[in-house]
Amino acid sequence: MSRIGIVANEVSGDQLAASLIHALKAKRPELRFEGMTGPAMEAEGCKSLARMDPVMGLVEVLKHLPGLLSLRRRLFHHFQTDPPDLFLGVDAPDFNLALETRLKAEGIRTAHFVSPTVWAWRQKRVKKLRRAVDLMLCIFPFEVDFLQRNSVTASYVGHPLADEIPLESTAPEGIRSELGLDPDRPVIAILPGSRMSELGMLSAPFLQTAIWCLQRHPELQFVAPMVNAKIRTAFSEQMVEVAPDLPIILLDGEARMAIQAADVVLTASGTATLETLLLKRPMVVGYRLAALTYWLVKTFNLVKIPHMAMANLIAEERLAPEFLQGEVRPEALGQALLDFLESPARRAGVVARYRQLHEGLRCDAANRAADAVLALIDQKEF
Repeated sequence: MSRIGIVANEVSGDQLAASLIHALKAKRPELRFEGMTGPAMEAEGCKSLARMDPVMGLVEVLKHLPGLLSLRRRLFHHFQTDPPDLFLGVDAPDFNLALETRLKAEGIRTAHFVSPTVWAWRQKRVKKLRRAVDLMLCIFPFEVDFLQRNSVTASYVGHPLADEIPLESTAPEGIRSELGLDPDRPVIAILPGSRMSELGMLSAPFLQTAIWCLQRHPELQFVAPMVNAKIRTAFSEQMVEVAPDLPIILLDGEARMAIQAADVVLTASGTATLETLLLKRPMVVGYRLAALTYWLVKTFNLVKIPHMAMANLIAEERLAPEFLQGEVRPEALGQALLDFLESPARRAGVVARYRQLHEGLRCDAANRAADAVLALIDQKEF
């Protein structure tokens, strides 16, 4: 019976891993899975050797480093002692690549789902990819050319979210009623991030932005999805301090419903910008890093891309206004949001462009990735 070791360490990675596990089980029901998991992976039957506890940033990770290193050693020894037919790292490159490198050196075949953004920053990491993986599964087409030029075997599979989310945009009114919002009043969705460190940077300015908008448009309503109870508690505490009277509904999960209910979305940079693109809602993107992290990025010119938001990178244009670091101010974010709210023609243009981009990303990703993984297990050509 074939066995796949699999490690994810963030919410989006948990979802991607779960979609691939589902596709693999449909093709080979006897496959077994074990590794570091989130709830979506466990729901697909993946045995948990450790639960994911995501951290971020160059500075933020330092205080968690001893525990992360200990966990990685424990996973390595487990898979070294009882080798799987394949080890698959899902995103989390700073954690997974070193683990994959050691396992590959032990003769275990390795694959990685979602290419690290070596084409964008820290490009020297491409050398690590060659040592770490037998196959890189790419969710964006432009990644394959870069990797293959650097002698990394890569396969473009598309993005599972693009397959899952319908091409046609969902009207917001019915979802608003379902959530207890007034279907006839405009809605702004607030997505301050899925990590505690993101929330610490963005919750206060995002809430201040909501107040700024409400002062100019008293008819506004707000909705914010919370990825887990810990995030909800922290965000609620910020609400009491910053915006106690804000007309906002907090959701447990349900990010997609929050986005679909909205006329415009205020979001942290990250996977949420892709989901917002696929759901075809105009967005404004804000992001802050720890001061030292930001200094390192700027000083050493670590970033090689023209846009911060993945949605803008895919579009190759700044359809979503971006605000970074000191630019994350209520009046700046708020004006960008109101520019969308007050211009139906501009919103319609963005929606039409997002639909075109969505069509290009629909590739039956989970099945394509599953075929590539099985070919690697079977030592076939892919």
